[in-house]
Amino acid sequence: MGDITHETIKDGWFREISDLWPGQAMTLKVKKVLHHEKSKYQDVLIFESETYGTVLVLDGAIQVTERDEFSYQEMIAHLAMNSHPNPKKVLVIGGGDGGVLREVVKHECVEEATLCDIDEAVIRLSKQYLPQMAGVYENPKVKVHIGDGFKFLDDYKNEFDVIITDSSDPDGPAASLFQKSYFELLNGALREGGVITTQAENQWIHMHIISQLKKDCKEVFPVAEWAYTTIPTYPGGQIGFMVCCKDANRNVKVPLRSWSPEEEVKLCKYYNAEIHKASFVLPTFARLALQ
Repeated sequence: MGDITHETIKDGWFREISDLWPGQAMTLKVKKVLHHEKSKYQDVLIFESETYGTVLVLDGAIQVTERDEFSYQEMIAHLAMNSHPNPKKVLVIGGGDGGVLREVVKHECVEEATLCDIDEAVIRLSKQYLPQMAGVYENPKVKVHIGDGFKFLDDYKNEFDVIITDSSDPDGPAASLFQKSYFELLNGALREGGVITTQAENQWIHMHIISQLKKDCKEVFPVAEWAYTTIPTYPGGQIGFMVCCKDANRNVKVPLRSWSPEEEVKLCKYYNAEIHKASFVLPTFARLALQ
């Protein structure tokens, strides 16, 4: 079998071109293409890059690179987990690569972490090519459900302490995960005092999407705040999260639980109690757009 080719790779460089980030593209130098398949839901490409390790690409958009994935996984997980007093049952929607689950089970209070992803290919291939994330599937606390997160949630009421939506962008299989009706399902599936985080786009490119998300979330949850992390291989070098809580008196901007400084260093490479607080501090233009 010859070398694997892909339309996103030209002259040895992968290029991430999309209408979702018009007029700009992330390019990464490719060392070797490891895998390509069209799953039932999306185009899955995995390559080894020159400087970012293994890269997972879905429908032409970078989902994960070995070098910087921790900044996203840690923030989307711990902003939610540390805003809850005692999260025992956690649900991750999307996130088939296992990265968010890996972070969730760092919390000893967790008794059960369920993952629901629509595409078995992402889980199967992550186990093969991204073991530092997908190794978590061996953890006895982890349960996996292959299916549509929207439909899955419909069956659960008052069930989870924390729900984390690690979705791709709102133009493929994940489009339904950006609708107000989805947030209503999340709210219903949460126990009292429950917390959600959800991938919520980039302030430089998607302010119109973020404003709408924040408005929708505020109509469903008494507490709805937007935070962000820095990550070089996502469009604009940053990605945001909606952090929402069912308890009107909870301040998600300050961690309710935190690790000791020694534990922080051992457990996380990006997240810490200070950056939890700092991630909600927005540049003036973004703050004004979201008021």
